[in-house]
Amino acid sequence: MFEAQTLLIAGCLFLGAILYTSVGHAGASAYIAVMTLFDLPPVVIKPTALTLNIFVSSYTCLRYIKSNLFHKSLFLNLSLGSVPAAYLGGRINLPSDVYRPVIGVLLLLSGVRFLVQALQTDKAHREVNKPLAIFMGACVGLLSGITGTGGGIFLSPLIIWLGWVSVKAASGTVAAFIFVNSTAGLLGNFQSTSSLPSELPIFLVAVLLGAFIGTRFGIKRFSSVGVKRALGFVLLIAGAKFLLS
Repeated sequence: MFEAQTLLIAGCLFLGAILYTSVGHAGASAYIAVMTLFDLPPVVIKPTALTLNIFVSSYTCLRYIKSNLFHKSLFLNLSLGSVPAAYLGGRINLPSDVYRPVIGVLLLLSGVRFLVQALQTDKAHREVNKPLAIFMGACVGLLSGITGTGGGIFLSPLIIWLGWVSVKAASGTVAAFIFVNSTAGLLGNFQSTSSLPSELPIFLVAVLLGAFIGTRFGIKRFSSVGVKRALGFVLLIAGAKFLLS
């Protein structure tokens, strides 16, 4: 019989996966927030978030690509910079007294970003600046490898703001980016997988079920404005907990 806390964490991860995949993200920020709220140690949080991200983003990007919501050229240029940077970032293990405030600020910024992005609309399509895309990919990849996120929370508002893709097309592009980024980050610190919790299979089932529901709504009929606002407030609370704990 599973412990009540394990099932509660799985339930929260399930909800986070639904909300995040509905906008093309894999949910690392939500998974980090949930595990933080339940006081899991940072040594467990980082590899667990990346592992969940890999499974969820692989499924999510396939769903969005199948629906033609994907920008191949942009993805390749971003990945060219991000993959080696995420691998290097994954090799960096920050001490707890540094990791917690960094993640706290990250979650606060992510929360603000979601609240702001809820007001954004598509800009006119512009040609992708390839050198800039490679540079952006490298910066996001390094940061995501260090923090244990897939980078989607940083990337999607940038490429939408630059007008390189529509909000919908950004979903599939970012999902694929998160997959390669998360994989590179975990490979960069593969020894951290020894800290993966025994409850991981339960968490994986929860987030994959969430991804199945979230992508279905996100592709066909889900309005993301309310979701982004709700996620923004949740991340602000989790970020504050990280900074104050």
